[in-house]
Amino acid sequence: MRIVLFTLMLAACGTSSTEETEPQESPTTQSSPEEKVSFKPPSDVAAPPADAIVTPSGLAYKVLKAGTGKKHPDSKSEVEVHYTGWQTDGTMFDSSHKRGKTIQFQLTRVIAGWTEGVQLMVEGEKARFWIPEALAYKGRPGAPSGMLVFDIDLVKIVPSLSDRFPAPDDVAAPPSDAKFTSSGLAYKTLKTGTGSTHPTAEDRVQVHYTGWTTDGKAFDSSYKKGRPATFPLRAVIPGWTEGVQLMVKGDQTRFWIPEESAYAGKRGRPQGMLVFDIELLEVLSSP
Repeated sequence: MRIVLFTLMLAACGTSSTEETEPQESPTTQSSPEEKVSFKPPSDVAAPPADAIVTPSGLAYKVLKAGTGKKHPDSKSEVEVHYTGWQTDGTMFDSSHKRGKTIQFQLTRVIAGWTEGVQLMVEGEKARFWIPEALAYKGRPGAPSGMLVFDIDLVKIVPSLSDRFPAPDDVAAPPSDAKFTSSGLAYKTLKTGTGSTHPTAEDRVQVHYTGWTTDGKAFDSSYKKGRPATFPLRAVIPGWTEGVQLMVKGDQTRFWIPEESAYAGKRGRPQGMLVFDIELLEVLSSP
């Protein structure tokens, strides 16, 4: 089994799509040569020892190395880990150490035993988990069966978008110095650009942006992707189509977009009024 976390994710979300569920391997954090990693099963692989802690769900765990962090991840956190997994007969079925790379994933996308267990940890901690079958693969064909044992190192709790991109002070509502258009779109120029022409609705634009809901939660950012976004202005929500046409190259503008000019209550999309900081980098001619 090449990547057990891939299977963990499939079990958690009930899909066979690799594009949506495959975890991200980190190319930067590797097992150090000085770190001796043994793939031999631990002496207590068959059953939790007497000093293991058992949660109400039946998950058992034991801290092998105390961590240095203070904060625990929550169920929606993205984490970076190293791990090795065994069946209770001592068979090792996967390990990130064998690939020499940590693995990164969101805790909502893995089996229940991982989702619960990793939340008990802090950064730098190493723990052993005995995960009952009911919290693992539940007899899924092709997956490891029975109780599973994992040694997990929590390398890092990946900062959330909201941690990386804190909401502005005026995220809840447009301030008194914001301007309004007839559609109800509110905006405020944060930095004046050097351009002289405005894009039209038929143009393509290149922008950097971050978006928040009015409770201050960031839900998207081109900065997270590490590259600006390029798209036709006709292909985005109406508030963007209208708002970006008010800008010139180099402008940085904050927009408060009413729900009817955003996703209009569409299921699975950010709800309510949305706030975007947009920097217009280039105006590109329509193809």
